[in-house]
Amino acid sequence: MNELIAAMTQKADPAQVPGLSRFFKTGPGEYGEGDRFLGIKVPVTRSVVKGHWRNLTLGDLDECMQSEFHEVRLSALLALVEIFNHEKDVSKKSDCVSFYLAHTDRINNWDLVDLSCYQILGQWLMDKDRSLLYDLARSEKSIWEQRIGIVSTMVFIRKGQIEDTFAIADILLHHPHDLIHKAVGWLLREAGKRDKAALEGYLNGMAADHPAERVSPRYLIMPRTMLRYAIEKFPEEERQSYITSKR
Repeated sequence: MNELIAAMTQKADPAQVPGLSRFFKTGPGEYGEGDRFLGIKVPVTRSVVKGHWRNLTLGDLDECMQSEFHEVRLSALLALVEIFNHEKDVSKKSDCVSFYLAHTDRINNWDLVDLSCYQILGQWLMDKDRSLLYDLARSEKSIWEQRIGIVSTMVFIRKGQIEDTFAIADILLHHPHDLIHKAVGWLLREAGKRDKAALEGYLNGMAADHPAERVSPRYLIMPRTMLRYAIEKFPEEERQSYITSKR
């Protein structure tokens, strides 16, 4: 058994399993249906990864990604983030990105996406063509690839680059799943923290790719959850104005 799996298995806490299974919606028909848990919370997983990532190969991480246990897959992704961030060799960083993209079928819950994608894909694409994220947002493979597409723009937002967030949000604007509504609304909110006027323009109908052009006001047609997340930090009077107008 590789050392990361061994270390994670030692931290298993069966008493935590029922709560985690409910929280990550593993019941029949739910988005995490069938996933299994060891009962390890994220801070403990991070602590384990901190002590082992330097000794791990991508082969070790592949073994972890095949695990039936959610936390073992998360530990592999967190280790991959550490390896990617500490690696100086561009070709080896590229290998990390390729590994990530080759395992999206195992990145199958929102925490696995959110704790890894922007620190790997987003960071990698800072100085590169970003069409990959648009392709992921349009993916018919899973909602998780679609979520990776939008959440990976977090690193761009933190650098003051919000255009891709708006453009990818447009791809997902009419998505049927609540988990995408929440992700898009969250990233729009983060973009608004950087530039509130730009978010207002987006909501009110500014064209994402041609700011001088107008489209139908998005706040009137986007899912209510997405809108609520997007405007969460607005002053209460403004927030209520958007919500009331949507009715």
